Amino acid sequence: MRMNLKVPFAEKDQVKKLGARWDAALKVWYVAGEADLSPFAKWSPSPHDGAAPAKAGGSGKQLASGKVFVGSAFVVQERLCDCLPWDVCEKCEPTSLRNTL
Repeated sequence: MRMNLKVPFAEKDQVKKLGARWDAALKVWYVAGEADLSPFAKWSPSPHDGAAPAKAGGSGKQLASGKVFVGSAFVVQERLCDCLPWDVCEKCEPTSLRNTL
């Protein structure tokens, strides 16, 4: 299991000594396969700060504002037709997110 960490630059040497590794492609510190993650709790990302990996098929809805609404703020948009979600037909055009971009 891999856990990305939110590490300020000034604390990079601390996490490196504890065994964290640097992912140059993602530009993030991470730990993988550690049985005890408690030494890294200080740098554990919160669920909404973007450092945690995104989950597919989610319970959130991203609007044109860039905000993701989850939990009690999530509202399911009613389907007006049977077209695929990425195709926009004449029926669902008025409620499409393409109109808000």
